[in-house]
Amino acid sequence: MALAAAPAVGAKGSSRLEQNKAIVGRWFSEFWGNPWNPKVIEELADPQMLLQYSLHAPRRGRDDIRNFMVGFREAFPDLNFTGTADLIAEGDFVVGRWIGGGTHTGPAFSDFLAGSLPAATGRKMHFSGTTVLKVVNGRITEEVGLDDGVTALTQLGILRRA
Repeated sequence: MALAAAPAVGAKGSSRLEQNKAIVGRWFSEFWGNPWNPKVIEELADPQMLLQYSLHAPRRGRDDIRNFMVGFREAFPDLNFTGTADLIAEGDFVVGRWIGGGTHTGPAFSDFLAGSLPAATGRKMHFSGTTVLKVVNGRITEEVGLDDGVTALTQLGILRRA
């Protein structure tokens, strides 16, 4: 069975894809970068945005996402993630690859699903992942990522190598 060719993307569709990539690029830079800009949550996140990664419980809504990031950055003040490849956009979705991490020099951190850290362990995590974001009407409605959480948790001493 042959697949039908995708319709050509016109200037309007291409423009929307470029706008979506610009929104996601700004989100990566200002939300996940260092320094972070907490105002970007109000500016780019949908009020009911979903943020989901394997290391943490899913977050829903601006307040939940903001509270998560405040706690994450208190525990890891040098937290920083950056893109490692060009963003790819199709329809409402933008995909990005990234690398990053930080050093746990702050308070105890109990947000990892697999375990907790006591205060200021000094342990470093550095890992990578791929994220798919959905952008609707200029707002990010979903950010769902697949990260190398096993590497991060092993570096932090939460998981032990056999």
